[in-house]
Amino acid sequence: MQEEESFTDTLKTILYAVIIAVLIRTFLFEPFKIPSGSMYPTLYVGDFLFVSKYTYGYSKHSLPFSLPLFEGRIWQDTPKRGDVVVFKFPQDNRTDYIKRVIGLPKDKIKLQNGRLYINNELVNRQEIEDFVIRDPRGNAERYHQYIETLPGNIKHKILEISDYEQEDNVDELTVPEGYIFVMGDNRDRSNDSRVDVGFVPLENLVGKARFLFFSQNPDEAWYKPWLWPRKIRWKRLFNSIK
Repeated sequence: MQEEESFTDTLKTILYAVIIAVLIRTFLFEPFKIPSGSMYPTLYVGDFLFVSKYTYGYSKHSLPFSLPLFEGRIWQDTPKRGDVVVFKFPQDNRTDYIKRVIGLPKDKIKLQNGRLYINNELVNRQEIEDFVIRDPRGNAERYHQYIETLPGNIKHKILEISDYEQEDNVDELTVPEGYIFVMGDNRDRSNDSRVDVGFVPLENLVGKARFLFFSQNPDEAWYKPWLWPRKIRWKRLFNSIK
């Protein structure tokens, strides 16, 4: 009898833990892993971060599996320009993407030879030291690195291979009401609103990227445990995302 009670208590404890985890993941914070280099130099491949779910309110995409229990957003708040956000890819409403908010509803956006214009104003950028990304074989790819200053004196770093790549020219467009325009910080290596993503509905927002809780180099061999400490990017742990 005592063993049955103990087993029941264990099951209850597990159930409570699962419920609490689901509630936290749905309403407060959700972890994400960065799988691609579209947000270099802000986010590296192998970064793990927490996204705050409450920042922009809640939609069906806040729920596990995007359960269609309601439409629109509850307690909606529009993102600020420069926020790094996670959203559901508008073409399938399922795949998670992470980009930076560049254009807000009614903004006019244009790119000309790599230079960004917002509401007919040229966005300032200042070139700093080059940024180098190495592939698993150790080959280096060198990028021009800039500090870009968005309206409102919002500064962040971006990368450019050159100002004459395929997506460096975009005719002026106006962001529709209820949508945002997003771009990756790795400007010439990003599928964003200039390409397949298009305008992102506010309903598709999952949350705001807040801080890194872990980061590791995915190129290091996982089957060599003695190298695991070298895999961890210790200096990136618990960095806030700006």
